[in-house]
Amino acid sequence: MPTQPPLRVVQWATGAVGRYALRSVLSRAEFELAGVLVYDPDKVGMDAGELVGMPPAGVCCTDDVERIMALDADCVLHMPLPASYFGRDQTSDVETICALLASGKNVITTTGFVYPRSYGPGVVERLEQACKKGGSSLHGTGINPGFMSDFLPLALTGLSSRVDHIYVRESSDFRGHPSRQIVVDLVGFTRSAKDYTAAIRPYRAFQRSLFAESVQLVADALDVRLDEVEESDEFELATEEFEISAGLVREGTVCASRWVFSGLVRGRPFMTVECVYKADSTRVRRWPDPGFAIHIEGVPQMTVTVDEVSHGLAAAAARVVNNVPALCAAPPGIRTMLDLPVATGRHTVTRH
Repeated sequence: MPTQPPLRVVQWATGAVGRYALRSVLSRAEFELAGVLVYDPDKVGMDAGELVGMPPAGVCCTDDVERIMALDADCVLHMPLPASYFGRDQTSDVETICALLASGKNVITTTGFVYPRSYGPGVVERLEQACKKGGSSLHGTGINPGFMSDFLPLALTGLSSRVDHIYVRESSDFRGHPSRQIVVDLVGFTRSAKDYTAAIRPYRAFQRSLFAESVQLVADALDVRLDEVEESDEFELATEEFEISAGLVREGTVCASRWVFSGLVRGRPFMTVECVYKADSTRVRRWPDPGFAIHIEGVPQMTVTVDEVSHGLAAAAARVVNNVPALCAAPPGIRTMLDLPVATGRHTVTRH
């Protein structure tokens, strides 16, 4: 039987998560690296393999967007920091994704779009038109939220004869996160309370839109009509000075935050997502320790806990890469997790 040629993949952005995805693409025989788009001028011209500590791959990194658009490729792993991280309108992400789709490339993105319908019919129409033009498909996996706040709760409801309330808690430790851009500029750790309050406004809007996607997806999948998604947040100040990978957390600066998103039906929560971020969980006692918990109130009652994911960034990247074959085989259009087969770790098992 003839063997299927490898899928040609483009890595768009090589930040903390993107580098894990790039390593995975380079190490798996079913993929061929077609190109790498970088934002850091120091990375331009570097061999993609050497960028992530692997043997030379024969593909040089570029910051030329048009060059990437012109490539012959099956799928783009679109993994930059979302425009909304910087207070810019999300339309810039939509425009880039639409251009990639219209050029004939399937796109998996971590910038949101887990459930584009939550952004309204205008965004959906633009994305679908681009898919139609390029004969391509779009899938959003998310980084946070993603999987724990949508896929896993939905899978558990398959064991239910009645669902009254879905509760999800995600608690994350940023102690070892290397990116100051994420930990300080985005999440707001190490800032004074005054600076944090001012700087967090665009991030608050971004968080709300992202988590609303997951909550809306779960509700629609269960045929529940939400009236609104409500958001609240609070923060904690450090009682001592300590060091994390992204910098120094001084006493009296922000060291943790807690976000709660609730999908409401007639004023009562149908689904609640609690998200806790800690600069260093060993130094912050308030709020739950790192890990995940899902509780479904109904018949039967169910609680599932995941005490630890040793490397969340690697897991987020793996979910993107593991979805590539299914998306490339899917019909053109927006394809959410409800439309694709369950992504597994096929081709990742160590041979004994």
